[in-house]
Amino acid sequence: MLGNTYTGQTCSIAAALDVVGERWTILIVRDILLGLRRFDEIQEDLGVARNVLQSRLKRLVEHGIVERRPYQERPARYEYLLTDAGLDLWPTIVSLIKWGDRHAGSPAGPPVVIVHRGCGGEIDDHRICEACGARVSVREARALPGPGAGPGHPLVRRPGGGIAA
Repeated sequence: MLGNTYTGQTCSIAAALDVVGERWTILIVRDILLGLRRFDEIQEDLGVARNVLQSRLKRLVEHGIVERRPYQERPARYEYLLTDAGLDLWPTIVSLIKWGDRHAGSPAGPPVVIVHRGCGGEIDDHRICEACGARVSVREARALPGPGAGPGHPLVRRPGGGIAA
């Protein structure tokens, strides 16, 4: 059985997987990129047990991928924002989205379309805008609901697009 850590592995991939390789963790990062920032929003979207979400968010904070910031004092409530290290995962998220669309996607089409804020062109696997040819950074991108997004998709429920830095 595969263990939960990769100690003893001298490998950058193993080190990265040790931090973000668990399935809920990468989906939490995805949800934050899509604009879900509050615990209850993320929990509702993922359907993950609250204790599991709490544990994964705590780990992401400890590793400097996510920042926990108060948005309400009484009762104390927090939102979760990606740090620069968290935003650095964006190319990986884009690659997973594009791979999933191509190899495991819905017949209805992609649930998320990522576009260049500058011109509205769709970005490709390499984060190049198909309309203007610009290399698009996370701060220059916007996620919109695609044809495969169902009514419960967060980009449909919360219009305006995700991928906010």
